[in-house]
This record gives sequence, C-alpha cells and structure tokens, in this order.
Amino acid sequence: MTLDLISFLVLSLIAIATALGMLLSRNAIYSALFLVLNFVTVAVFYLLLGAPFIAMAQITVYAGAIMVLFLFVIMLLGAESLPETEVLPWQRPLAVFLAIALAVEATFLFITRARPEGDILAPAATVNMMDNLREMSMILFNQYLLPFEVTSILLLVAMVGAIVLVRKEKRVP
Repeated sequence: MTLDLISFLVLSLIAIATALGMLLSRNAIYSALFLVLNFVTVAVFYLLLGAPFIAMAQITVYAGAIMVLFLFVIMLLGAESLPETEVLPWQRPLAVFLAIALAVEATFLFITRARPEGDILAPAATVNMMDNLREMSMILFNQYLLPFEVTSILLLVAMVGAIVLVRKEKRVP
C-alpha cells in the first residue's frame, strides 16, 4: 500500500464519519461544525489530487464564508437544537424507498461507468499556475458574470430575510 492510498482511505473514513455526524446530530450547531470538518476533508482530497487552488477556494468559500453565514443564521434564529416532532406514517417508508433507489442507482453507475478506458496521465509540470488562474478569472468574470452576481444577490437576500424573520416588533406603550 502506498502512502497516497493510505491517506485516501483515512480521509474517506473521516469524510463519511463527518457526513454521518452531520446528518444524525440533533444539534444544529454540531451539524454545522461536522459540515465544516467535511469541507476541510474534501479540501485535503483536492490537495492530494494536485489542485491547491481549488482546495484553498473550498476552505475559503465553503468552510469560511458560507458556514459563517449558516452559523450566524442558526444563532440568530435560536435553532440550536431541533424540537421533537411526530413522524408522519408515510415518511419512513418513503425515506427507505428513496435510500434504496439511490443505492441501486449509485451501484449501477459505479459498475457501468467506473471502467478506465486508458492510462491516466499526470498533468504536465510545465503548466504555469498564474496563467491558469488568469484564464479562470477571465472566464468567471466575462462569460459567467451574471450567474456570479445573481448568486451574490441571492445570498444577500437570504441574509436579509433571516434578519427580518427574527426581528421582534417593538411595541410603543
């Protein structure tokens, strides 16, 4: 076993454990922290694949900005823990059916599409990283400027909406 394979296996176990911890935690803050750890694990996967820019973007954007927004909304709404609710009779069978359908589909795709069709070549060592970043930024801010701006406005509206929802009306005596 190589060091890359061992690190991949350890990281995959951590990613699966943090995803399960996020899903099974009854406390919303613990779920958000499990999600941050999962994002960091995915960033380390990107580092193992030789993509340091995507790894740093993963940590900066997802683990940094979006999770701060999630935690801000959780704390603002006071939804640290979920209340006990009654489960409707059709929810569990539907969840089991959808989980089985997802497992069957994932297995089918893994079997039919996971066959390599040739040798995987390492990226060329002569690629200049600054040229790649420049090309990526030109594409992002030229071709995809509208979706980029729409996403920023959507996040702003979501934050303002959360503040409006929890704002308490002041009564004048």
